[in-house]
Amino acid sequence: MTVAALTITPKLHSHIPKTSFASYSSSCLCSFSSSSTENNAKVTLQPNVVSKRSVFNVGIGLLAASVVALLPLEANATRVEYYATVGEPLCEMNFARSGLGFCDLSVGSGVQAPRGELINIHYTARFGDGTVFDSSYKRGRPLTMRIGVGKVIKGLDQGIFGGEGVPPMQVGGKRKLHIPSNLAYGPEPAGCFAGDCNIPGNAILDYDINFVGIYSGNRALPTSLLGK
Repeated sequence: MTVAALTITPKLHSHIPKTSFASYSSSCLCSFSSSSTENNAKVTLQPNVVSKRSVFNVGIGLLAASVVALLPLEANATRVEYYATVGEPLCEMNFARSGLGFCDLSVGSGVQAPRGELINIHYTARFGDGTVFDSSYKRGRPLTMRIGVGKVIKGLDQGIFGGEGVPPMQVGGKRKLHIPSNLAYGPEPAGCFAGDCNIPGNAILDYDINFVGIYSGNRALPTSLLGK
C-alpha cells in the first residue's frame, strides 16, 4: 500500500482587501492535510475559528477602558472652557472719578489685598463686545501678581487694591471691572508678537476678577519701592 502526503499551501496576494471588523471575526483560519491510497483519498479540514462573541467582548473591554481613561480630561477641559467663556452675572456698575467701573458679585470674607504683596487671582478678560482675549482659567491656574505698586495696568491696581472711591477687594471676593483705555493700555496696541497684537489701541476692557488668596511665598519689598 502506498501512502502519499499532500500539503496544500494557499497563495498569498500582495493586495489586502478592506474588510469590516465583523466579517473578519467570522473568517476561518484553516489548515489542510491530505492522505491518499490507491483506492481511497481523504481530505481533512481543521478550522480554527475566531468566534464573534470573543472578538465582541474584547472590543467592548477596550472601548470601556478608553472611556474611563478619558473622562477626567474631558470633564476638566469642559470646566476650563466654561469658566473661560461664560461671564459672571451682570451687576450695576459704580464709577469712580477716574472712570473705572466696578461692582461686587461677592464681597468675600478674607483679608484685603496688602499693598505691594503678591496675590493670586483668577480672571477672564473681554473686549467691550464680549470677546474673550485672555483668561487664567484657560491656563488652569490663577495669576500671581503684585498689587498696588504699578506692576499691572492702573485699572487692575485701583480695581483690586482700591482707592479714589473704590473699596479694596477681600480674599474670596468676586468683582467685575469696566476699565477705560486710559486706565488700561492707552492708545498703543498691546500683547504684540511678530506684528500681531492681541489688544488694539484705545481698547476698553472688562474683567471678571476672583480674588483667590495671598501668595504664600511673599517677601518684604524695599521701602523705596513701596514709596514710604
